[in-house]
Order: sequence, then structure tokens, then C-alpha cells
Amino acid sequence: MSSRVALTEPRVRAAPVAAAERADPAAGLLDRFGRKATDLRLSLIDKCNLRCTYCMPENGLPWLKRQQLLTADEVRRLVRIGVELLGIRELRLTGGEPLVRKDLEEILAGIRAEHPELPVALTTNAIGLESRAEGLVEAGLTRVNISLDSVHRETFAKLTRRDQLDAVLRGVEAAAEAGLTPLKINAVLVRGINDTQAPDLLDWALENGFELRFIEQMPLEAEKTWQREATVTAAETRRLLNRHYRLEPVAEDRGGAPAELFDVYNGDRPGREKSAADGGSVPPRGRVGIIASVTEPFCAACTRTRITAEGRVMSCLFSRDEVDLMDLLRSGADDQAVAQRWAEAMWAKPAAHGTDRPGFELPGFTRPKRSMSAIGG
Repeated sequence: MSSRVALTEPRVRAAPVAAAERADPAAGLLDRFGRKATDLRLSLIDKCNLRCTYCMPENGLPWLKRQQLLTADEVRRLVRIGVELLGIRELRLTGGEPLVRKDLEEILAGIRAEHPELPVALTTNAIGLESRAEGLVEAGLTRVNISLDSVHRETFAKLTRRDQLDAVLRGVEAAAEAGLTPLKINAVLVRGINDTQAPDLLDWALENGFELRFIEQMPLEAEKTWQREATVTAAETRRLLNRHYRLEPVAEDRGGAPAELFDVYNGDRPGREKSAADGGSVPPRGRVGIIASVTEPFCAACTRTRITAEGRVMSCLFSRDEVDLMDLLRSGADDQAVAQRWAEAMWAKPAAHGTDRPGFELPGFTRPKRSMSAIGG
């Protein structure tokens, strides 16, 4: 059995001094490189009911205490500040596992009452979603991203250290029936475990009308075992899928989206129907996305800002510095003061991967002091 891992504490501070001279909330969440964050990823909890090998040890991590977490009112206030003062246009609630929050429906209902048109998504492992999907839609949820790395029971259990595939699949089905579409599935390929099953997972997604996203494994696991050479790259994933299907890049602009999208046609074998690119008129079976954070980084187009479950701004997924908003929320500061500090934090956002340029092997790169579950996806 793995021992419990204790992570070191990141540097927490008010906004960087230099940023205070330049950041202007009226201009939105701009940084020094001209990027503007309009997509808020807000974590509700660090706790999770799975133990994915690429995220946390088998025995879990030291969880935050309840009083350390943002309350429902504080979550709603941060969303309101983001939307009304800082130009946030999309919201995704993350974790840990956000379904662990018993007040999730209350949080959603409060956000929806104040922002009727705001797209609100949820990143979840779908355990427990079976009984809550309809209620979450009624409360205001727009869409879900469901983490699912394999549709093979033994492989799923090996990756997550929990025999919960049936519960996840029931949650997926309930989400689709509740209208949480387009339903997106997020999958991480781990060499030697589920990489050869990628076509099976894509076939399952296509048959059910889901949008699958393969995500390169990043150095965000608590046990710090990540190795670049062990990462299943985007190029490898494309080659693997092209043995079974034909992938054609979509025509529309990707913008700030992390996934490169491909239309999926039947494979290049005798009897296949022609795609539009061949002069035919057969529509694709669906789409697949590949998020290549490691080998084909897209930092220059990033539009995301993150707030952890205890109210700290992370301007970059790989930030080692965090800017505290919780102290303002709980000390009587007004919304403008919170917006100012948030804007200052984002002004200081690094160019890429927590440093001046993308690359996990380049000088200057150091891992964040938190694992992915503690940051929020």
C-alpha cells in the first residue's frame, strides 16, 4: 500500500507588487503578454473518491477542512465578481470531485439566478451523477466533462484503484438523458495500461454520440513519478487512432480551446465511404479532440484563470505562487478590492508552464507544489 503523501505548501501572497501598477480590472483579466482570461475554472473541493495513478496516491492526500473551503455564498460572490467586473464568459466547476459537495445544487442555483445566460460546466468522474443529473440540470448546469480512461472494467480499476466503472457508466447515461450535451469524455492514456485501448474508447464514444478528448499526462501527480519519455504523446495517439479511423482536422478556428479537434471517418480500408475531403458527401461519425499540453503546448492562446477550493488564484496550471482571495472575502473587503487583486494576479501570469517559455524539460521549469486534485482542472 502506498503511504500518504504530504505536499509542500505553495507560496501564498497578495498580488505581486509589480502587478499592482499595471493591472486594471476594467480591462478584464489581462496579462503582460496580451492574453485575456475569460474562462474561469473554479474548484469546489480537493477531495476525490477515486485514486487515479496519474493524480494521487492510493491512500489519498491530506484533505482541506470544511472551514478552509469556499462556502456556497463565497463561490457565488467570486462568480459574480468575475462576470460583472472582470469579463468572465464561461465557468467550469471542478475538484477534486465536485459531486462530493452536498451543496452543489445550491451553488448552481445561486449562480444561475444571478447569471441566467452564463454557460456552466462541471468536470466530474460521474460517480453519484446517476441520482443527481436531473437535479443539477434543474439547478442550472449546462454541460459536463466526464473523466473516463477506459471502458474495460479491469483496466479502469487498475488506473483508478477503485472498481467503480459501472457507477461511472450509469452516471454517463444519466447525464445524457438529462440533456447535458454535448457530453464530453476526458481520457488520459497511460503507457502499458490503457494506451492500446484508445480505439475501443473512441468507438464507444462515437456509438453513443459523445465527444472524446485524449489528454497528454502532465507532471501534476502527487507522487512525482511523471517521466517525459513515458508520456503517450499526441502524435502517438493520432497514429494509433489512424490505424482504425481516418482523422481530418476540423476547419473552424480553435481559438483558446485546449483541444485540437478532428472529424472521425471510417478507416482507410476496402469498402470505406468517401469523406468530404475525398470529394464525397459522407458526414463524419463524430469528433475527437487531443489536448497536447506536453508536446504541443498552446500557452500563447490560454484564456483560463483558476481559483482553488480555498480561494487562491492560480494564473497558470503550473504556478508555484498563489494569490489569496479568501482573506479579502472574509475580512469585509468590497467586490472592487477582490477584483483588483484578482486582476493583479493574472497580470503576473507567466508566459508558459510557470516560466518564460513552454517545455517541461527546459531550464526554469519546476513542478507546482500541488497535485492536480488540489489545483482544480
